[in-house]
Amino acid sequence: MSSATKLRDLLESPGIIIIPGVYDCLGAKLVEKLGFNVVATSGFGIAASTLGLPDYGFLTATEMLYSVGRIARSISIPLIADMDTGYGNVLNVIRTVQDAVQLGLAGIILEDQEWPKKCGHFEGKRVIPMKEHVGKIQAAVQARGDSSLVIIARTDARAPLGLEEAMRRGRAYVEAGADVLFVEAPQSVEELQTIASNFGDVPLVANIVEGGKTPSLSAAELEKLGFKIVFFPLTTLLAVAKVMTACLSQLKEQGTTANLHELVSFRDFQELMGVPKYLQLEQQFGVGSEGE
Repeated sequence: MSSATKLRDLLESPGIIIIPGVYDCLGAKLVEKLGFNVVATSGFGIAASTLGLPDYGFLTATEMLYSVGRIARSISIPLIADMDTGYGNVLNVIRTVQDAVQLGLAGIILEDQEWPKKCGHFEGKRVIPMKEHVGKIQAAVQARGDSSLVIIARTDARAPLGLEEAMRRGRAYVEAGADVLFVEAPQSVEELQTIASNFGDVPLVANIVEGGKTPSLSAAELEKLGFKIVFFPLTTLLAVAKVMTACLSQLKEQGTTANLHELVSFRDFQELMGVPKYLQLEQQFGVGSEGE
């Protein structure tokens, strides 16, 4: 069964899907190990970790696809990839979708911001005409062929144009063939309720950014409202930044790691990376054995 088919099965099953955001293979492997059914890539996380830059459209399509392709290969659970705006017009979207299918992605997110885009919880966002993004969604649906790739249409219209326009766009994107709808950055519980009450016929995404514009409701609360997916895109990135800062500060001050207690054991880390498996393969095929 393909990863896209696995994701579609989850979308049709009862219960909300909690999806952590990651930016590298290590994070993805931890998500899988801890029993999550789906993982997503964070565009902000990949920009920060690979370029040291914010989510301001600095990543190229090539850089993004290279990163998400490696992550997808490192795990067996479905991966949803943040594909920004599709990196151009409908022709660019077609190529992006075809590449996503070849990489074995389960789903992709396509948003209606102008390029260069910004993080959905930043100020100053601008969106393209609705008709243009409708064309992008239609092109994406055609380009995926029979692959079952899940197309998640995202609108960022709430901030610049208001909630009513965001919902109008959302309806148009669903009619264009999107499998899932993602109205980014609603600013209150009431707005979340309004979105859910207007789209009972399509799986809905809630995006929880700690410190962002959307209230930090729990998965259970969002499920009661009517949401099917909840992304936590920056949680791991923010957690790692805090822990690394604490560890490095202690090393700088004390000149030793003897008192660090936030570390995974070296043995456990080897297990996570599959070192025993590769040692066994070396022995099986005689790597490192003395010649006769």
